[in-house]
Amino acid sequence: MAQPYRLVTSATRIPVPGGKLIEELFGRVNTGTDGFSLAHMVAPPGWSEPAQTPSFGELTLMIRGRMRVEIAGETVDLAAGQAIWTEPEQRVRYSNPFDEESEYFALCIPAFAPDLARRDAG
Repeated sequence: MAQPYRLVTSATRIPVPGGKLIEELFGRVNTGTDGFSLAHMVAPPGWSEPAQTPSFGELTLMIRGRMRVEIAGETVDLAAGQAIWTEPEQRVRYSNPFDEESEYFALCIPAFAPDLARRDAG
């Protein structure tokens, strides 16, 4: 019988440009999990990334600060204690145009992979 739990004692830091910190707890890199991924993230003030049309759904749970999510022609500003789920195959852009760090957790189903994110050039 397989073990009934899996304890993660450390995250894997994923290097990305722009000063954003990504620490994967569960996922393809840290645990070989491809059904879902869970990462802790900290985005510095002024951070942004290109829009993407991922083939995974993503739950963003804000811990501290604020995050801007542009999706379906709308702009949603998340604050600490709020969360948003974005459906797969939707063009979305995440950014932190604010003057404070944003700290959050991202849960992707299935697990995040760069080729599944399908980011715009730039």
